[in-house]
Amino acid sequence: MVAELRARGVSDVDDSPLARALYSTDASLYRILPQVVVRPREADELDAVLDAARVTQTPITMRGAGTSIAGNAVGPGIVVDTRRHLDRVLEIDPEARTARVQPGVVHADLQRAAAPHGLRFGPDPSTHPRCTIGGMIGNNACGSRALGYGRTVDNVVALDAAFGPGAGSRADVEAGLARVVDGHLGHVRTTFGRFGRQVSGYSLEHLLPERGRSLDRLLAGSEGTLALIREATVRLVEDPADPQLVVLGYPSMIEAADAVPALLAATVGQEDAAMTACEGLDARIVELVRAKGNAVPDLPPGAGWLFVELVGPDARALVGRVVAESGALGHRHVGSAAEATALWRIREDGAGLAARSLKTPAYSGWEDAAVPPERLGAWLRDFDGLLRDHDLDGVPYGHFADGCVHVRIDFPFAPGDAGSSRVFRDFLTACALKLREHGGSLSGEHGDGRARSELMPLMYDAESLRLFAAVKAVCDPTNLLNPGNIVDPDPLDEALRPVRERLPITPLLRLPHDGGSLGDAVHRCTGVGKCVAPRTTGVMCPSYLATHEEKDSTRGRARVLQEAVTGGLPGGLADPAVTDALDLCLACKGCASDCPTGVDMATYKAEALHQKHDVQGVRRPRSHHLLGRLPRWADLAAPVAPLANALTRLGPVARIARATAGIDQRRSIPAFARRTLRRSAPPVTGTPDVWIWADSFSDHFFPGNGHAAIEFLEARGLTARVVPADACCGLTLISTGQLDAARTLMRRTVERLRPYVASGVPVIGLEPSCLATLRSDAEELVGEMPDVLTFAELVTRLDLELPDLTGVEVVAQPHCHHHAVLGWAADQALLEKAGATVTRVAGCCGLAGNFGMEQGHYDVSVAVAETHLLPAVRSHPDAVVLADGMSCRVQLDDLADVPTLHLAELFASRVR
Repeated sequence: MVAELRARGVSDVDDSPLARALYSTDASLYRILPQVVVRPREADELDAVLDAARVTQTPITMRGAGTSIAGNAVGPGIVVDTRRHLDRVLEIDPEARTARVQPGVVHADLQRAAAPHGLRFGPDPSTHPRCTIGGMIGNNACGSRALGYGRTVDNVVALDAAFGPGAGSRADVEAGLARVVDGHLGHVRTTFGRFGRQVSGYSLEHLLPERGRSLDRLLAGSEGTLALIREATVRLVEDPADPQLVVLGYPSMIEAADAVPALLAATVGQEDAAMTACEGLDARIVELVRAKGNAVPDLPPGAGWLFVELVGPDARALVGRVVAESGALGHRHVGSAAEATALWRIREDGAGLAARSLKTPAYSGWEDAAVPPERLGAWLRDFDGLLRDHDLDGVPYGHFADGCVHVRIDFPFAPGDAGSSRVFRDFLTACALKLREHGGSLSGEHGDGRARSELMPLMYDAESLRLFAAVKAVCDPTNLLNPGNIVDPDPLDEALRPVRERLPITPLLRLPHDGGSLGDAVHRCTGVGKCVAPRTTGVMCPSYLATHEEKDSTRGRARVLQEAVTGGLPGGLADPAVTDALDLCLACKGCASDCPTGVDMATYKAEALHQKHDVQGVRRPRSHHLLGRLPRWADLAAPVAPLANALTRLGPVARIARATAGIDQRRSIPAFARRTLRRSAPPVTGTPDVWIWADSFSDHFFPGNGHAAIEFLEARGLTARVVPADACCGLTLISTGQLDAARTLMRRTVERLRPYVASGVPVIGLEPSCLATLRSDAEELVGEMPDVLTFAELVTRLDLELPDLTGVEVVAQPHCHHHAVLGWAADQALLEKAGATVTRVAGCCGLAGNFGMEQGHYDVSVAVAETHLLPAVRSHPDAVVLADGMSCRVQLDDLADVPTLHLAELFASRVR
């Protein structure tokens, strides 16, 4: 297959075990290993792919961002990833209000291109930061604002499409489809297009003569089974100014659904205002956000809410009418744009959050059924009864004004037990039968795929199914385009990923949030793909932002680890595919907070390295031994720090030292402190008001952090002293997977810190990565987490007087672990309260401990720094650069030659 493709000029072709593992699944429950992955560089290569498929009789599956939840973006033949290269906005025509795009254009990038003209693409799925326009067309995606702007199909102007081998020209296809429909006009008119979210099957209403026989609109929602999209022209709409958000609270989601018809009636016929969104959100999803330590804006009383968005000149006036007709327990008119953004972000993360909102993992499968909006409350009551009948639970939410409900359900899948899928089949079948009573659609926007195509006979009659088959025969006569979906479907319980048998792996880490199971931990990833957004305001995933390669995303790594723990890779966790996938993981922990399902790749990487080197016996690289034991070498160097520093400044010695340690020659070697923090701090006499834990980095490299903390606290009338015990957290051992040694060291550190913590005197840590290790990895290694505070948390808790930072401009680079584990909100609040103007840098600095130091990582490390940090520093040349973490400070010193301060140093500098 590879030879056939390359012979036709397709260059980016990959049939490696790594690539096949990466593309074996999407955001659904299905796992199908492809033969080969193709990432076409030009649209013409799609024709070459079609020709190679024709010659070899190999099926083709198109894939955008891989966020499909029905299994319609996985296949056994050629998987075509359009996102990697076919990602250009070709033209924006402001007068015609259209955009011409390649299929791999990310929705958010199209919005950015249209925004300068005051325009936007109307539909906006929750995955809009990463989903592609081609994928939206394939699934007829809708999103929260389809109520106001229509579905994707309503915004398709024209498609440049390539049909299946043997279909003939576009004119041939159009003529063939006309013949199919003209023999059944009455049936098509009465069966299809009955309500807006009837997405299941093929939307044959678009082929009616009175609707213009639009082949392009038929293709929207055909899930890649009828044609490949080379290019699309889509409609743009005016981007409304000053949208108004009203949140309405109800006792439950069912009562919220009951209110929808009245809200729709209250906003119909308004000339200068309109409702563009009416979304349902369950309280359990909101509570999960709070449990992760994230702030949630105030919400009115209730266990379920409707988010109602109103636009237009009279939108504010319409708010009162909506509230009056709502029947809600309470309401809130959200006046802050920042709060509105935060609330919409919770709704956008719904799929990932819902997957972890129950006692056991919840799954897609019955994900986006829709009914006419007036039937929504009745349908949810019946649906709730079906859940109880099958001893299941789920968290409903979704596009309530469109009658479309999303839900994740706790199906009792058991690894290695194919029979455990029986409940899945029985429940989906019962739901389809009940849905038919409500005149509903199996899919309301995500397509039928492998999850629902088999159920089509329960929704459509025999004549409709024959029409589907006839349409498929016209457009794809050889059945090579995404077979197994819609027509002649595969069984809905075939190729389910959750029931695959797992290898017997005993992790050293406790993995308490996943019952001690590494398999359960890596299967947290459901594929929603927040980590593959080309831009981010968080940290996840820095290496993907630098390379845009699937293997370097959190999702990609999770998929490869899933293959490793289920026997899909012959070498297990020592397989070269795992090594390749984990190589550029910075262990930043950004995913631990930014991933809606709580994937913690830094932890999984540490365990995988331990299993590979210490369990399976693969020899460790030299850098693990040298960089992984940096605190030990620092202890040895401390008595002769000036001499050690002098030697490492000598060119030949430095080159040899870097080569020996596996450090890139372009890196500087951090200087050891002339005197450690513990040796240079004031002596301990009596019990102080605050204890300062001397982590290895503050002790040996940046003791000024500790001295500044002491100075500031003493200026506020407190006595602060440094814990005299040598208490290293073992971070560098953990990041290199030397977990046996890390556990021994962590146990000793916890024991040494215990009496200080137990004394009731606050204990603070100054290096974010080390403190985060105490707050997360300590639980994984020894089951105990010492209560040690950040400097900002202490200042906040004691309500200490702040220095005057009025007029001070601060560019702050929170350490990744600070962002992900500790939280940086307290730091930002103190800076702003003190009067500083704060620019918080998103993303990672790119050094990330030993990662950016190691040979082979320098270029990616620099590229990561260029995504956020370095541009922010350059654009604020007069700002104070705040960076608490040693990695961030070393990176800035190496790449930007700018001075940096710890928060304690900044505060202390203003009280002298």
